[in-house]
Order: sequence, then C-alpha cells, then structure tokens
Amino acid sequence: MHLDPKEAAQARISREEIIEAAANAMFGNTLVNNVHRAILVEALVSRALNADWTWVSKDWAWCDFIHQGGTRLEVKQSAARQTWHKDGDPPSKSSFDIAARQGAWEGSKWIPGNGRNAEIYVFGHHPLTGAEADHADPVQWVFHVVPTSLLPPPPRRVISLAALAGLSRSVHVEELGQEVERIRLQLAELHL
Repeated sequence: MHLDPKEAAQARISREEIIEAAANAMFGNTLVNNVHRAILVEALVSRALNADWTWVSKDWAWCDFIHQGGTRLEVKQSAARQTWHKDGDPPSKSSFDIAARQGAWEGSKWIPGNGRNAEIYVFGHHPLTGAEADHADPVQWVFHVVPTSLLPPPPRRVISLAALAGLSRSVHVEELGQEVERIRLQLAELHL
C-alpha cells in the first residue's frame, strides 16, 4: 500500500514527536532508572554551572564537562529510592563509581589512557525515600564537589556517601556552581 504525498505528509510522525515520546518514557515518572538518571543529573549540573563549562558527555567521552580553561569535570549520581523499590523497602546503599579508566572514545577512535579522566568530581545524591521522591526535582538533590586528588587512589573503584562527607561539604543545587568554581580556582592556584 502506498500513500499519496498528501496522505504521507499527514501520516508522518515528526522527529520532535519521537523525541518527546522517548523523553517522556525515560523521564516522565518521578523515579528514573540508574542509566537515564545519570543524564538527568548531568542536565541539572549543566544548568548550575556557569557559561564557561561545556557539556561534552557522549558515547564514552573522557569526561562530562570541560571548562574553557581545560579543567575536566565528571558527574556521578546515586539515589536512596530506586524505580524497583516497594513501600517499606530500605533505602539503597549509596555509593559512587570512581574507577580509573583504560581510555576513552574520540569519535570512532579509541584513545588509551589509564587513570581518572577529570580533575573535579561532582557527586549527586538523592536522599529521599518516600512518595515525595522526585528525581527530576533539582531541590531534592545534595551534591559533593571533590578534587580528584582527594579521592582514594586506584585500584579503589567505589566511594561511599559517608566517605564523601569526610572529604567535602554538601551543597544544594543553588550553591553547586559556586562550589565547582571555588574548587576549580583552588586547583588553578596549585598549578601556577
């Protein structure tokens, strides 16, 4: 069966409709699964950072954000309430991946490297466990901004929320950009 051009134009589903439907499927609920929540938190961080930062994460990139001065930033996230939780379930144990990487993709080319790929890490934690928990609500998130040099050295692959509390103060979204800038400037002073 072939549609004439006028019918085809009317029946065509737009790119925008597909993106909207996919976004609603991934982010339309109050709780977002781990994979998609990472993108959600990166979007939140992108809004908190100043215009000197560029969001560069994609297909296994080296890091999530790069400052115009060259500083790299990695975002990690965890949530106490997960999509699979039932009422009364205990909160998820919140930990964050800090494993050293073996390299990264630049386009279709693998660039080998060994170590952590950023000078600053932003760890986002969503602590709420009740029905009010909404992963897309920026005010419900708490952040720790940590210079990579303060993280436990490799081969350590994971860090707990309790360990982060010993390395940095917690900040909310309205303070996040200022805290990242404070750490970036501290690092810049050390490298002068």
